[in-house]
Amino acid sequence: MAGSAAPAPGALLCAPYVAAAAAAGGGPGDNPAPSAFGRVYRGAVNISAERVYAFAYRSEPGQVDAVRVYVNSSSENLRYPVLFVVRQQKGVLSWQVPLIFRGLYQRTYNYQEVSRTLCPSEPTPETRPSDQIIFVDIASMAPFNIAYELLVTRLENFQLETNKAFNFTASPSQPQYFLYKFPQDVDSVIINVVSDAAYPCSVVSVQDIVCPVYDLDHNVEFNGVYQSMTKQAAITVQRKDFPGEQFFVVFVIKPEDYACGGSVPSSIHGNVNRTWNLQRTKNLQVMIVPSIKKSVYVQAMFFSFLSFLSFYLGSVVVAFVHYIRVQRKASAGRLSPEHGSGMMTSSHPISASTPEGSSYGAIDESSSSGGRQLSSPERRPPAGSDTDSSVEEESDFDTMPEIESDKNIIRTKVFLYLSDLSRKDRRIVSKKYKIYFWNIITIAVFYALPVIQLVITYQTVVNVTGNQDICYYNFLCAHPLGVLSAFNNILSNVGHMMLGFLFLLIVLRRDILHRRAMEMKDIYTLDYGIPKHFGLFYAMGIALMMEGVLSACYHVCPNYSNFQFDTSFMYMIAGLCMLKLYQTRHPDINASAYSAYASFAVVISLAVLGVVFGKNDMWFWVIFSLIHVLASLALSTQIYYMGRFKIDGPDSDLGIFRRAVMVLYTDCIQQCSRPMYMDRMVLLIVGNVVNWSFAIFGLVYRPRDFASYILGIFICNLLLYLAFYIIMKLRSSEKLLPIPMFCIVATAVVWAAALYFFFQTLSSWEETPAESREKNRPCILLGFFDDHDVWHFLSAAALFFSFLVLLTLDDDLDTVRRDKIPVF
Repeated sequence: MAGSAAPAPGALLCAPYVAAAAAAGGGPGDNPAPSAFGRVYRGAVNISAERVYAFAYRSEPGQVDAVRVYVNSSSENLRYPVLFVVRQQKGVLSWQVPLIFRGLYQRTYNYQEVSRTLCPSEPTPETRPSDQIIFVDIASMAPFNIAYELLVTRLENFQLETNKAFNFTASPSQPQYFLYKFPQDVDSVIINVVSDAAYPCSVVSVQDIVCPVYDLDHNVEFNGVYQSMTKQAAITVQRKDFPGEQFFVVFVIKPEDYACGGSVPSSIHGNVNRTWNLQRTKNLQVMIVPSIKKSVYVQAMFFSFLSFLSFYLGSVVVAFVHYIRVQRKASAGRLSPEHGSGMMTSSHPISASTPEGSSYGAIDESSSSGGRQLSSPERRPPAGSDTDSSVEEESDFDTMPEIESDKNIIRTKVFLYLSDLSRKDRRIVSKKYKIYFWNIITIAVFYALPVIQLVITYQTVVNVTGNQDICYYNFLCAHPLGVLSAFNNILSNVGHMMLGFLFLLIVLRRDILHRRAMEMKDIYTLDYGIPKHFGLFYAMGIALMMEGVLSACYHVCPNYSNFQFDTSFMYMIAGLCMLKLYQTRHPDINASAYSAYASFAVVISLAVLGVVFGKNDMWFWVIFSLIHVLASLALSTQIYYMGRFKIDGPDSDLGIFRRAVMVLYTDCIQQCSRPMYMDRMVLLIVGNVVNWSFAIFGLVYRPRDFASYILGIFICNLLLYLAFYIIMKLRSSEKLLPIPMFCIVATAVVWAAALYFFFQTLSSWEETPAESREKNRPCILLGFFDDHDVWHFLSAAALFFSFLVLLTLDDDLDTVRRDKIPVF
């Protein structure tokens, strides 16, 4: 090579173009001759020769033309790929073959067949056709020839039509996208995409009319809104979000299935590229249908509010009928003590002595407190004086040291009556239960504000990024309003708030009537009926309203991270109902608000830990099951002994164990033939069997939905205790009045219907977003509400009727003396 002239600068760069121009039919420096659409061009390229093809076509006025380029190369050499560059009037699109996709753990997938849709030409306002030219440059830096194939076609079905299904095929290296224009009378549409096969995993994206179109796995998330998909996907699109009133629907096939919940290949072997192309092909069907109109939103809102306003109307009717009955009784002089103006059958203090014919078991309570009658009013303040300023935290009875022994004597009798457990001053006990109301308001404010802030952030992220995999909606029935993606799921929670407020009004009315009755009647009439303490009822009403608020917050963006928001106050509702049921016949020994809410805090903390660690960590389930069993035993002991069981003994460390062994021998072995408190023992045995079964079930199956698992424990215990209470009430020859009977029947019917819709799973944050969408179903009510919305409506009504059951269950005892009302 000595003595040869060095090439001039730029000569090497010009040579390939000259060769390409000659190959295309032109002379050096001339543009290549036009190529034909639909013809397969075959050739070879290397470092010294490239090819240029020119494709010309005529675009008709007002028509959108799209061109698709298919290329193929037999080379699998990743060092020397074939480069394809497509030049258009307003853009450049390029890729290489083999086309490389990267998966999890930096796995690579190579494809020799690639086809791409070029950015379509915009419709021109001109009245005459316009000419369009496309250049396809093919080059390679390989020192040897690499064969290729090229096919350019015009798409016949590029624009999607409303209410018309369209079928097509896509793969990772051959994505597809189509154009859709809003009809004049349509403001919102739903893009429904279905496939018979779950895998390969795919992505559906809606993008504005902007070039380039992001239609590859590594860039499809850069623009617009998108969803991952297995068998089904649905995206609601509104006209106002697209100034041009048109958009692209892009379909991308993922190189791996892990994003949709599928398995990841353990290894990728060489020489399987063409076979891999065939394996990753997916048949899809897209259909765009108009969404609901604004009038449906108005109808849904009217339906929601009017449905629950009917409960207000029914409550007014019942209150009016009750008022008429009271007036008639008053005019006849037969008003009961609860209603405030009748005379009692006795004007003497009611003692706590045992009624004739009954036995407390060999204990003479007349001498249990030095000859005093323990339940006499003891110069109580006037009944109407209910201010808290003059009331101490505990009554005189409770602070006397010698009374501790009397508590042990009274509460361990074989047969207990309500007069034995309602001995504290009424005002002090009422003040104690009012703490439930004020504490739950404080908890609600401090709990709800961060939740609201968090879900607003979630919704903002969804709107800004377009990632609709963040939230688990029922996308086939998700109607947006403003910034909210699923307004229907939020609106359906209005029932919890409206019925919670109605329950507060009903409790307030009862509270006012009770205060008036207390102001009017004789001082000794306090010893009739169930003690009226409304603090827990007020707390239940607030909890029902907060359940609606937090459920609405959860449904702003339902996902794995915030599911506990939807269930936190359900724990509290179930716990408050059990406390209220127990407080009915145990007013003096019920749990304080502080200990109750502290217990709820522990439960919610366990729920959070279960969401984080409960999926795979066996140690968590062992610890939780142990806590569950021990808590059940401890609570059973407190209930069985009415809070009077104490593990005390000598000062030595073995005193606790000696006391426990002694109690176990006395109560479980020596008297094993018949427990001292048979009814309580039956309840506690059944309750422990249920709770231990839950503990074993959790330990064996480890359910992923830990929050619902705990909620199921609470609800089962509540239903068990309520059934026991009603059975014991009927066994004691007590009556069920028409209103509580109606509420019980309504509660059972509505709960059954609600649970039916609850188990119609429409989404599941336990799975991937794509798998969750397989469960999506269309609306079933007014074209606006889905099955889960109906669950919201019915569960709100069921909880309301459940609260009314607790409120009215013992109305038949208002004229019964407390020393004749049994405790169970």
